[in-house]
Amino acid sequence: MWLLLFLLWMILNGRITLELVLFGIVIATAVTIFAYRVIGYPPRTDVRVIRNLPLLLLYLLDLLFEILKSAFTIMGMVFRAQEPDPVIVEFHSGLASKMQNVLLANSITLTPGTITVFQEEDRFVVHAVRRELADGIEESTFVRLLSRLR
Repeated sequence: MWLLLFLLWMILNGRITLELVLFGIVIATAVTIFAYRVIGYPPRTDVRVIRNLPLLLLYLLDLLFEILKSAFTIMGMVFRAQEPDPVIVEFHSGLASKMQNVLLANSITLTPGTITVFQEEDRFVVHAVRRELADGIEESTFVRLLSRLR
């Protein structure tokens, strides 16, 4: 967390000077201590993120690919003036943690043509503009990659 805060500080400042680096170290340290003590952010979360970093990067690449693929599908529908074939799908993801299920719900909503209408535990209700956008959603690469997170 500290490293991400420090990098964000440096990126937002747009230049590297000794003064900015020193201020960045102090501010990142203060925010990290605040998060640990006041908010209750456990340090073990940082360890989990670092351990899962390659898988999370793969997940982000897959999310980007699925967003682009769905966007082109929706653009094709618009250009060909196809009628939507809306469908609501209900499924259980089988994911164990709350974080995994929230990531899945947000990923579905970020993908054009699909919206997570309801999510509780591992139960999802998803609306899709076309039936083919909802086919196989319960066995998607999102679910497979998220199930590998530790």
